Amino acid sequence: MPKVKVKSNSGAKKRFKLSATKKAMHGKAGKRHLLTGKPTGRKKSLRGTEAVAKADTKRVQRLLPYA
Repeated sequence: MPKVKVKSNSGAKKRFKLSATKKAMHGKAGKRHLLTGKPTGRKKSLRGTEAVAKADTKRVQRLLPYA
């Protein structure tokens, strides 16, 4: 039986990156719009990326087989 190429999920590629230790990282929510009403400290804490919840990591890794 011929082997089939497993494609990475396109939506997951745009939202997640795998770290060197295969942790799934994502950008934080809440920093796209309506920023004038949010305190500066809150906006600063939304910078950067953080690890996906442990319960969801395996699911994200399955969507990104080659990442």
